Amino acid sequence: MEAIYDRDIDRGAIEGKTIAIIGYGSQGRAHALNLRDSGCKVIVGLRGDSGSRPGAQRDGVEVAEVAEAVKRADITMMLIPDEEQPATYLRDVKDNLKPGSSLAFAHGFGIHFGTIVPPDNVDVWMCAPKGPGRMVRREYEIGRGVPCLIAIHQDKSGKAKAIAAAYAGAIGGGRAGILETNFREETETDLFGEQAVLCGGTTALVTAGFETLVNAGYAPEMAYFECLHELKLIVDLMYEKGIEGMRESISNTAKYGDYTRGPRIVNDETKATMKTILTEIQSGNFAKQWVAEHAAGKPNFTNYKAAAAKHPIEAVGAKLRTLMPWFQTDKAPALTK
Repeated sequence: MEAIYDRDIDRGAIEGKTIAIIGYGSQGRAHALNLRDSGCKVIVGLRGDSGSRPGAQRDGVEVAEVAEAVKRADITMMLIPDEEQPATYLRDVKDNLKPGSSLAFAHGFGIHFGTIVPPDNVDVWMCAPKGPGRMVRREYEIGRGVPCLIAIHQDKSGKAKAIAAAYAGAIGGGRAGILETNFREETETDLFGEQAVLCGGTTALVTAGFETLVNAGYAPEMAYFECLHELKLIVDLMYEKGIEGMRESISNTAKYGDYTRGPRIVNDETKATMKTILTEIQSGNFAKQWVAEHAAGKPNFTNYKAAAAKHPIEAVGAKLRTLMPWFQTDKAPALTK
């Protein structure tokens, strides 16, 4: 995959176009403000009762009902949660898209798994920054950017790639690098990364380590520091220097333990489970399960969330974080039993 940069982009591809940002959460706010500051005409589409309206209005961006924003737009960027997109699309977007306009996404879930079926008279593309919205905005403000992925699902105009690249450049992606992929690859790798490594795998590993130490009689505070708190130090090193670069920054004792014990934790059985998870994603089984869960009112999701919030690691962490001045401005209280 070869990156393209601002010098490679035709910014005229979006010049004079009205861009509707649907949603004003982390990504929605970042996209809207970066686009505005790049000279684009932006309108934010929100429900009348949306709690995001006051924030958008404070930021000085124009706000309209979703249907009205889409009617006026040359580019409609969907930045609400995956599970909410199909209903919003059917109710407010589908019949208001202008022929020849763009329907855009920051994640391929809805298009790849068919929860959204676009008309054939519009471009359909993706621009996915590889970072959270706060980072997308912060890096733009200091003159840098976050790498972006672009992908083309439908090229009615013959200019979809140029438009997607120009959009990515306008939110700062051209400063860092823009890579082209496709909806299938972005969606399936993103879901796998979240489930097996970044979120599911990491939180399960941290929790299991915490429980192992506590059950063996060690103080919960010690277990929290060793299994959760210090994880950031290691991840930051890997983020900046790669895996071997991280290893060059730790002790030889830690390095030897890494080389010899890590493969016993993440072993062939773990890898087989990862492959099963990937197969569930590729087959659409995970997507069907999540769509059904949302349609039922998210009962299992709610139960998982409630149970996780009650885990002892959350109470211990909340107490210990009060000792860390970089998390709060008030004087931290003393640690007590």
